[in-house]
Amino acid sequence: MQIASAVRSCQRSDGQHVEMSDMSERVIVGMSGGVDSSVAAYLLKSQGYDVIGVTMQVWEASCSLQMEREGGCCGQSAVDDARRVCGVLGIPYYVMGFRDVFQREVIDYFVNEYVDGRTPNPCIMCNRHVKWAALMRKAEQIGAKYIATGHYARIEQLENGRYTIRNSVTAAKDQTYALYRLTQEQLAHTLMPVGDYHKSEVRRIAEEQGLPVAKKPDSEEICFVPDDDYAGYLDRTVPGKIPPAGRFVYRDGTDLGPNKGITHYTIGQRKGLGLSMGHPVFVTGIDAKTNTVTIGENEDVYGNRLVCDHLNFMAIEGMAPGEKREALCKIRYGSKATPCIIEKIGEDEITAEFTEPVRAITPGQSAVFYEGDHILCGGLIR
Repeated sequence: MQIASAVRSCQRSDGQHVEMSDMSERVIVGMSGGVDSSVAAYLLKSQGYDVIGVTMQVWEASCSLQMEREGGCCGQSAVDDARRVCGVLGIPYYVMGFRDVFQREVIDYFVNEYVDGRTPNPCIMCNRHVKWAALMRKAEQIGAKYIATGHYARIEQLENGRYTIRNSVTAAKDQTYALYRLTQEQLAHTLMPVGDYHKSEVRRIAEEQGLPVAKKPDSEEICFVPDDDYAGYLDRTVPGKIPPAGRFVYRDGTDLGPNKGITHYTIGQRKGLGLSMGHPVFVTGIDAKTNTVTIGENEDVYGNRLVCDHLNFMAIEGMAPGEKREALCKIRYGSKATPCIIEKIGEDEITAEFTEPVRAITPGQSAVFYEGDHILCGGLIR
């Protein structure tokens, strides 16, 4: 990333204009109004960086108010909390608009994946294309060398010169899985100061420094679906794209009756099926072409192999066709890392053979491969 030079004028969130001289150690901190990003800003300021707080506005004002009523993390309170924290820290604060890129790279992707029978992870795409790519372009415009976030992860440059992401010091809050798509350029210009701390330490620091969000609870939901009702969100926002109701079929092909539509289901799902089978059954397959949802037994949910594409290599530059490596694999956020053998089988394809069965390998989710405590590569499960 080229660093902008000269003096620039920038409009603050309160409408005032300030002159910003170029400094090699200027950093933009993406601030969500939560305790983690707030402490990240404090830590960087205490280390001597020229810190600027930024909240990324991805909604129109009316949508933001609706999110606020429903308890989402993108409401006006996020902006208000971040502004108050920056006031305590004595650093500039700005609200920057990223609505167009968020719609294109996150919302449209989310909708299209569900319509095609896959289960997306919008946070991963938001990290790559919005929180990093779009924010770095803003950073360049105001002469900032780095961006920073409150993620629980650590960036390390390996002996081969490649940048990778290491697990945080606390497994309970490790967020590396959601960051595997970051590029080498993005990693080279990113700081993650809270990755060296436990959550309890972060809250203690916030209290000691008088930050008003010290006891603010964490947000767990996807920001634009605060009630966790993904199918309801799709029905409300893109009703014309939603596939019609189809059929449930048992693993042997037996018709089990109507389903509500494929966007209501994901691999491994047991609850909410509305089937009277006399024992628990699970979703084992989704076919967008026929709008059918396949139902099976618990053992049918487990698998030993996956194929992924849309690869992003982190600790290494790539793999040669036919090359194999031992790795650990996570197939969803918070899942256990399972030993496997990965093999490059095409220009943009990797297979993973697991040493033990893993539950609910889900198309559309990500497979992230680790060597030790850092990310090797990852891709989208196909």
